Amino acid sequence: MARKSVAAALAVVAGAAAAVTVPAPAQAAPVGDKDVTAVMFEWNFASVAKECTDTLGPAGYGYVQVSPPNERVQGSQWWTAYQPVSYKIATRLGDRAAFKSMVETCHAAGVKVVADTVINHMANSSGTGTGGSTYSKYDYPGTYSGADMDDCRTDITDYRDRWNVQHCEMGSLPDLDTGEEYVRKTIAGYLNDLLSLGVDGFRVDAAKHIAVDDLKDIKSRLTDPNAYMKLETIGAPGEAVQPSEYLGVGDPQEFTYAYDLKRVFSGEKLAYLKNFGEDWGYLPSDKASVFVTNHDTERNGRTLTYKDGATYTLAQVFSLAWPYGAPDVHSGYSFTDTAAGGPNGGQVNACYTDGWKCQHAWREVASMVAWRNTAHGEAVTDWWDNGNNQIAFGRGSKAYVAINHEGGSLTRTFQTSLPAGDYCDVQSGKGVTVNSAGQFTATLGANTALALHVGAKTCGGGSTDPEPAAGASFRVNATTSWGENIYVTGDNTRLGDWNPDNALKLDPAAYPVWKLDVSLPAGTSFEYKYLRKDANGKVTWESGANRTATVSSSGTVVLGDTWRD
Repeated sequence: MARKSVAAALAVVAGAAAAVTVPAPAQAAPVGDKDVTAVMFEWNFASVAKECTDTLGPAGYGYVQVSPPNERVQGSQWWTAYQPVSYKIATRLGDRAAFKSMVETCHAAGVKVVADTVINHMANSSGTGTGGSTYSKYDYPGTYSGADMDDCRTDITDYRDRWNVQHCEMGSLPDLDTGEEYVRKTIAGYLNDLLSLGVDGFRVDAAKHIAVDDLKDIKSRLTDPNAYMKLETIGAPGEAVQPSEYLGVGDPQEFTYAYDLKRVFSGEKLAYLKNFGEDWGYLPSDKASVFVTNHDTERNGRTLTYKDGATYTLAQVFSLAWPYGAPDVHSGYSFTDTAAGGPNGGQVNACYTDGWKCQHAWREVASMVAWRNTAHGEAVTDWWDNGNNQIAFGRGSKAYVAINHEGGSLTRTFQTSLPAGDYCDVQSGKGVTVNSAGQFTATLGANTALALHVGAKTCGGGSTDPEPAAGASFRVNATTSWGENIYVTGDNTRLGDWNPDNALKLDPAAYPVWKLDVSLPAGTSFEYKYLRKDANGKVTWESGANRTATVSSSGTVVLGDTWRD
């Protein structure tokens, strides 16, 4: 749940839909083979639009989720997005025109749009919002007044009491009386306005604080009552409100899934994941929205995050490969201050710069989206594990993945149900041959994965594996001590001309694999070498001769290297 400590008035959207008495039917998980959502947290609308064209569409993402588009309180902190001022499309991420253009651009790229929505509460501050609206607590001119708030004006104190949870205030945020006709009509008007701009669905923030019947009524008023809806319904044993109650409204977010992945990948055995899903007490797979991390849990420590390096990356690989739920891939930015908002006011000039982590575009993650799309509908087959943290499994005759989450390499002959032939390991970009018995032999380095699918038969132009946007995709396995970082330089101006001061820093997000994409023209041949810098600027070059590579005629070269001591 988003941090709630401020907020503001919500302007009534013209044309609210008339009330309908018949509850809307439940909407299943995202329709079609493409059920992966890229959650572009704090990206502005123009940046999302560009990324739909450049990466999300080509990679096979079915959906993109954008931060709340309505007017919010002023401030640079991320949580201001969850402090509504009005329902006008007016935030520091973009105005109404930018939002509409983003939706149209993403649709043209084959990506549907989900809007994060905040309809449970209003702000507890006063001032002027990002769209110029004035407001104060319990008074939002043109939208709501104190009469539209719930009758409990104190904070929630007992999550075992349903009335307390659904009528009192989270963090002193005025709770909307969603049982009231005017409030329901106004909320539906806002959602219908987003539908008129082309939005395909909604994430409902703080959904468990809204009674199920209230949500059903609001949804029944939509111009498209079957619009996709996923619901933030954090469940906990002993609480009065449970996620399963909301199955008739939309897809609850299964938070326990993410908590369990952290526990297993951090200190238990991957072998335990053989029956991961409904057998663990989770919601029905076709009604569950799942994630490895989200914007709240990566800040409160409940789930894995980019700061967990390869452990996080491998959990993302598993989540996309495993047939449970509809997965979100959170894509945010680096932070030390947990309240800090997106860099540059949400403008993303390039991935891996200015703190933008772009998890959705990591080769290890993006390549698994096409893998999942190819494997859609296929059951798990050919499970293997070593009783510890090395696992492998297939998805029928369509795909196969192996994960080595141990400190040493794994070499074995894997048994698959894949047709014989040549394949591209979409994790490394290297070729693999499957024999007539469905077997192949491979070596996986420590904390790496291997993934094959019938849509990626070669690692060249015939592969559906998304190629890096840049000409050279550097990937080097290198261990470091605290304060050390890995850089690359070479005999090219864009690589720093062998000058350590101009060397390019690689991203350690998938540690011990460091990554960087560098733009180089097709056909460029170059020499390069990795170096290590410590906190004092001391430079240590890797040993051996200069490495050499050539950007292919198709415009890319993927370099899978290991640091040479």
